[in-house]
Amino acid sequence: MDTALLAAISMVRDLLGMNDERKSLTARPVDCDPNADRRPRIVGYRQDEDGHWVAVLSCGHTQHLRHQPPWQSRPWVLDPERRAALLETPFPCGWCAQGLPPETTEEA
Repeated sequence: MDTALLAAISMVRDLLGMNDERKSLTARPVDCDPNADRRPRIVGYRQDEDGHWVAVLSCGHTQHLRHQPPWQSRPWVLDPERRAALLETPFPCGWCAQGLPPETTEEA
């Protein structure tokens, strides 16, 4: 029985080592361009068909900005004044981090 348990533990360890999941885009913010003056910025907002706010970025991509605690905490999205205050601020673009041009990404 001890040998079977050790074999099972070894198999699980091997399987976990082979687990090659894609990294989350939000795990590590990556800007499109390391040059600070060329990073994408928020240039506008719109709402999707479900009423969720979407940031329009200067690189041409879009990014949903949901406030759904505890998973996503962005209370500023719900306040029009706070949204306006963040216009023209740098925003890490996950689409650019993947190397995708704006015309090949889905409407966010």
